Amino acid sequence: MSGIDSSFDIFKIIAFVFPIIFVVVFAGIFFTLLKGLKQWNYNNKQPKLTVSAKVVAKRTNFIQRKNSNQFGQTSTHYYVTIEVESGDRIEFQVEGSVYGKLVENDFGNLTFQGTRFINFER
Repeated sequence: MSGIDSSFDIFKIIAFVFPIIFVVVFAGIFFTLLKGLKQWNYNNKQPKLTVSAKVVAKRTNFIQRKNSNQFGQTSTHYYVTIEVESGDRIEFQVEGSVYGKLVENDFGNLTFQGTRFINFER
């Protein structure tokens, strides 16, 4: 009988822990979406600015996830750091096509809105 009682206790623990894990995961997804919407709204309220600027650095962030079958998913995020006339540096996440066209020490006009990169013209 003790074997049945111990397995019954495990089911009680799982029944108690599973909803907690579900709520934590759901809350994480919810707050991530809320943060993204807040940033999107902030950017939309900002004026579009075009300023003289210089590309000072480029970097990539390569992420690789593997599942149990050793098949995975990869993604690459591209970042460009640009220095504006005032000496301030701003890092933008950009598309790969934009990243490939920019070269460090390029001078040109940067167009941006809040934290949103719009364009860089030489």
